Amino acid sequence: MNWLVTGGCGFLGTSLVRDLVREGGHSVRVVDNLAVGARGDLEEASGGFSEGTADGPFSGAGVELVVGDILDEGLALRAARGADVVVHFAANTGVGPSVEDPRGDCVTNVLGTLNYLEAARHNDVERFVFASSGAPVGEVEPPIHEEIPPHPVSPYGASKLAGEGYCSAYFKTYGVGTVALRFGNVYGPGSGHKGSVVAKFVKRAMSGEILQVYGDGTQTRDFIYVDDLIRAVRLAATVDGAAGETFQVATNAETTVGELVEKLVPALAAEGVEGVEVRNTAPPFKEVMRNYSDTSKARRVLGWRAEVGLDEGLRRTVRYFARSARPVPGADGDG
Repeated sequence: MNWLVTGGCGFLGTSLVRDLVREGGHSVRVVDNLAVGARGDLEEASGGFSEGTADGPFSGAGVELVVGDILDEGLALRAARGADVVVHFAANTGVGPSVEDPRGDCVTNVLGTLNYLEAARHNDVERFVFASSGAPVGEVEPPIHEEIPPHPVSPYGASKLAGEGYCSAYFKTYGVGTVALRFGNVYGPGSGHKGSVVAKFVKRAMSGEILQVYGDGTQTRDFIYVDDLIRAVRLAATVDGAAGETFQVATNAETTVGELVEKLVPALAAEGVEGVEVRNTAPPFKEVMRNYSDTSKARRVLGWRAEVGLDEGLRRTVRYFARSARPVPGADGDG
């Protein structure tokens, strides 16, 4: 298949590229402005890529990087030519940045999504997978499911809800096979650039910094390991009956931030990171206090369920960060 992946140099993008390259036979075109991810991240995931301008067709099995912004309408139209699937990861992510710059969040997340939906429409792309989150739903009694009326708390949630709305409209009006996936809190190897809670805590702990827990740590999230999420993306791109639907993609498990820290500290200690200090601080912005998902629809329609538990996922994640931080033997030239 020909895959167009926006934000393909980021955490989720490189994870998908790695999975496609490992399977073999796919042609992958990545569009990324390199604001977060880097060429080196894609190189590590792909084992090698070519750099192009999206002026030509997909070029057989392999990975092509097109450096550009999702707000470039012309680039979107060129990049989607010949694609079987568009996976739209590129976005401004996180509640905090959206609170600081709601206009920028809206422009990137709404217009960027619209550009690639238009590109999919005009190029007869069979499937469009949109990366959403639990944020559109807002403050509700969990578990979150797909039929709950959305009331976003943050600008980020509003921009993702707009993306979901456009996906629905393009399916109903134009027949684009859109699938919106509401991701839980994703973590795992490759998340070095992420500002999400697991990556942030691991990086701070390994730098000898204090782990700041907002409030009393009783706020809950649904933490999903990246490999499980990528399987859901692959299924959303191919399973009959998924087009036009929205799915919660998480673990159906509620974990407090305090419990997360309790699991994370031993995983850090196993990699030699001892004496981690934790401090409770006032939250800088209003956040949803409880959040976890009912994933029964994804299980029923996609045949998907999360398989990696939090303890094992944290162990793999901390090991990745620890190995990434260790110097490579001979890298300084002394043998």
